[in-house]
Amino acid sequence: MNSIPNAAGFTLSGGKIGVLVLHGFTSTPVAIKPWADFFNQQGFTVSAPLLPGHGSNWQELNEMSWQDWYAAVEASFNELKGKCERVFIAGFSMGGTLALRLCQIHGNQIEGLMLLNTPIHDRRWFMKLVPLAKYLIPSIKKGPTDVAAPNPPKHAYGRTPLKAFDSLRQLWRVVERDLYLIDLPIMVAYSTNDHAVDPANSQTIVDNIFSVDIQEVVFENSYHNVSIDFDSQQLNIESKLFIEDVLAGKLKRGSDFNESDIVDAQFDSIISGLSLDQSAPTTYLDELSRIEESERFRPPNPKKIVLDQIQRIAAALFVGSSVYLLLFGFTDFEIFGPWPAILGYLTCVATIIWRTARRDDDFEDGASL
Repeated sequence: MNSIPNAAGFTLSGGKIGVLVLHGFTSTPVAIKPWADFFNQQGFTVSAPLLPGHGSNWQELNEMSWQDWYAAVEASFNELKGKCERVFIAGFSMGGTLALRLCQIHGNQIEGLMLLNTPIHDRRWFMKLVPLAKYLIPSIKKGPTDVAAPNPPKHAYGRTPLKAFDSLRQLWRVVERDLYLIDLPIMVAYSTNDHAVDPANSQTIVDNIFSVDIQEVVFENSYHNVSIDFDSQQLNIESKLFIEDVLAGKLKRGSDFNESDIVDAQFDSIISGLSLDQSAPTTYLDELSRIEESERFRPPNPKKIVLDQIQRIAAALFVGSSVYLLLFGFTDFEIFGPWPAILGYLTCVATIIWRTARRDDDFEDGASL
């Protein structure tokens, strides 16, 4: 049963040009329906699937992984490709992340890619706590609204399930690692006032793909979900122009380098400045041997850490303070504000320093070092 009205996926019949439109994390096709409707009004066949775990409740989403979402995207793409001669992909937020992955694998079958506020990383320090927090807290409340326009339709859950979110973070890492595989025409659109996705994500995409033709579109009046926000008309127009330019051949696939060129460029960068003359003080082969030796991994041999009873108590206090801080930051749990956690951190750090400082030193006053 869907908890969000009109959350089901849909297909809109049109011509031989197809557009696969993908919604975001915790969201539904409601969030991208105006965008999808516009594509159909231009005569395109449109597919907008509901991704697994979405549209029902956040508990169900917490049972899904990014592989489940990608499998659904790939199935919808294959179905649309069977109906159309040429296919474009349009992805919003996580839908854009999945679209990037689809293009990394099936890029030669896709005409062009349109991304809207697409995340591939989040550098904030507390994101490193998610792998632990998902075992302690099933979900957290969402932050500020992702739509600047008044009275937006209900389109997403009110909570973020952490287990599913951690799986999404794994997808980010895979997609960011393989950005160099993207070489098709691409439109990268983002909001300057996005509360959910840092615009730096879009710059990372632009800087690391191998596409020749990249169009950047910036929205200044909308938040995260532009399709149902103030700049929706600008999004539609820019998307239409992008598709028309690709179909007309004005925007083309491919990079300035093929695979052989890239290998040659990497090899040239290694040997630049090195001498192949055997009479020189060092030869090219000598330099390669030296580099290999200097970069060889030497495993450390750390001493086993042994904590005494007081240090173990301090470590337990550190863990307890971390749990309290997580509860305070992500839930409504609050007793004395963040101060118990802060005092706990200070106490355990001071205790560990006190118990470990110069514990093995036996220097006498005036002894030479």
